[in-house]
Amino acid sequence: MLWLTGIGCLLVGIAIGYFLLGRVNTTPNKVTELEQKLQDLQRNHAHYRDEVSEHFSTTAELVQQMTDSYKDVYQHLASGAQDLCSTDVASKLLPANNENVFGAVAHDDEDEDLQAPKDYAPRQNPNQAGALAEDFGLEKVKEQE
Repeated sequence: MLWLTGIGCLLVGIAIGYFLLGRVNTTPNKVTELEQKLQDLQRNHAHYRDEVSEHFSTTAELVQQMTDSYKDVYQHLASGAQDLCSTDVASKLLPANNENVFGAVAHDDEDEDLQAPKDYAPRQNPNQAGALAEDFGLEKVKEQE
């Protein structure tokens, strides 16, 4: 009886192993199919990257063209304002040099007079006590007799 139980368990184990092997076993066709899908995805991704690069390149060119056109229109308006208006009005409306408008820094005489703020109060005269002096801001009281 012991032998029959052992042989029965062996047959059941072989059947279960054969069934599981059929489910787990990968066929060469399935591996080839997965490799093909991977290659297709890589090609699609490379194509997408190329399209994105081309899109942003075209966008940069169009923005540059738009900026150049805007500069031309601005220059036309500025020269028309200078020809048709008085000098004072034209310079206030549209300055003729568009460098100030389009990012170049102008150095006016006003800029030379500007100074960075100080973190101390300057003295009015050299004999004045400084802010760190012991008697700064205190009035001397005269003793009355």
